[in-house]
Amino acid sequence: MREPGRRSVLTGLMAGALVLGLDPVTRSWVTAAHAGGPFDRLPPLDGRLRLDDAALDEAADDFGHIVSRRPRAVLEPGSVNDVAAMVKYCRRHGVQVAGRGQGHSVHGQSQVEGGLVIDLRPLDTIEIRGDRAVVGAGTTWLDLVRAALAEGRTPPVLTDYLGLSVGGTLSLGGLGGAAGHHGAQVDNVLELKVVTGKGELTTCSPTRRRDLFDAVRGGLGQVGIIVGAVVRLLPAPAAVRRYNLTYPTLEALTAAQRRMVDEGRFGYLEGSLSRVEDGSWTFVMEAVAFDAVPADDDRLTGDLGHVSAVIDDLSYFDFLNRIAPVVEILIELGEWARPHPWIDAFLPGSKTDELVAETLPELTPDLIGLSAVILLYPIPAAKVRTPLLRLAKEKHTFLFGVLRTSSPGSASPAAMIAANRALYERVRAAGGGRYPTGAVSFSRDDWRRHFGPAWPAFQAAKRAYDPSNILTPGQGIF
Repeated sequence: MREPGRRSVLTGLMAGALVLGLDPVTRSWVTAAHAGGPFDRLPPLDGRLRLDDAALDEAADDFGHIVSRRPRAVLEPGSVNDVAAMVKYCRRHGVQVAGRGQGHSVHGQSQVEGGLVIDLRPLDTIEIRGDRAVVGAGTTWLDLVRAALAEGRTPPVLTDYLGLSVGGTLSLGGLGGAAGHHGAQVDNVLELKVVTGKGELTTCSPTRRRDLFDAVRGGLGQVGIIVGAVVRLLPAPAAVRRYNLTYPTLEALTAAQRRMVDEGRFGYLEGSLSRVEDGSWTFVMEAVAFDAVPADDDRLTGDLGHVSAVIDDLSYFDFLNRIAPVVEILIELGEWARPHPWIDAFLPGSKTDELVAETLPELTPDLIGLSAVILLYPIPAAKVRTPLLRLAKEKHTFLFGVLRTSSPGSASPAAMIAANRALYERVRAAGGGRYPTGAVSFSRDDWRRHFGPAWPAFQAAKRAYDPSNILTPGQGIF
């Protein structure tokens, strides 16, 4: 329940004024209608605080188009100091705060009713320093990839879609096909610049404020807002040779995936399941070898037991950005703007075949929509070292992504969310969990069970760094 008076400050700011003016003497943003009032003077800002409907409407929505919580104001920071100043101001006045990157959440995670949303997109600086990149939290991975490739470098792990912000994915985890070699994106961060719930701008790393570092990476915005990061870079390949290998059964696919992730034969490894018109399913392993040539094909795939193969060559950049043309098609079809009740489950490797086989009959066209994507690929637990990213307690965890779209004629978002919850319950009973994105209704007890042994340290960090509990209420954790 919201604390009494939590909305009063920004309510006062809103009343009678939609445009803020800058006092040339004090450099404080004030409402013209409330100069001299109790809550009309804010800290000096390099950016601006927006109260207009366009900004509020955008911040009240996200990629999921399922949840809508309207804030009272949106900060467009001109510097990281703006973020610190406004978080400190909001803590003092009991106003809840959420950071927002590209708005790609699907269930209102970065929204805050009656509070302040901090639009991190203006914090988009990039500096390449040899084997590392120093970036602002609002930087997209696409822009970082372009800048790094210009220097012959690349981040070790990238999500399939590059239009996400660095700060957003590091707050979540960041998984992709290179996780078998390098873990998650949060495992490849060298340093973070964070604004805590106290409004303190601080730097944390494995050797400096380690408790904060571990609570922010994959911490879902609960103890601090990431405003900058130092990301590890590796030498970039010039090209990829991609093998889409079709398997006759689910069991054959997962057996090949386990073997390949253990051997490390490919630089990138994922998998997908597709429903065909007769109701059957196809099972495909997507495997990429960097800088390979046709002469390598038999060595790389000759013993993998697939029934067919599609092989193509791409530049490294075109491979990384391969989702962009698909997005354009989805935009044209209107599917990109539909509700997206997604779920990403972490399946124990020993139960993966059973769990997926039980779930496939439930993934009817009605319950997945016209443009659904079903992902399935292994992640070795030894490669993921971030405490708050909770994989299954086995050698292999399989990421099972059911990326539903509530298309016209399909089930409602509510029905799809109910199906997500049923899938989660089945997975949890088998010893698995979830990658904490997507649309799954979670109680506070669910969150405690989710974090398991990591919960006490996470809770202690919350008390230490956000004692007033103002950060990112949309997650529903604390």
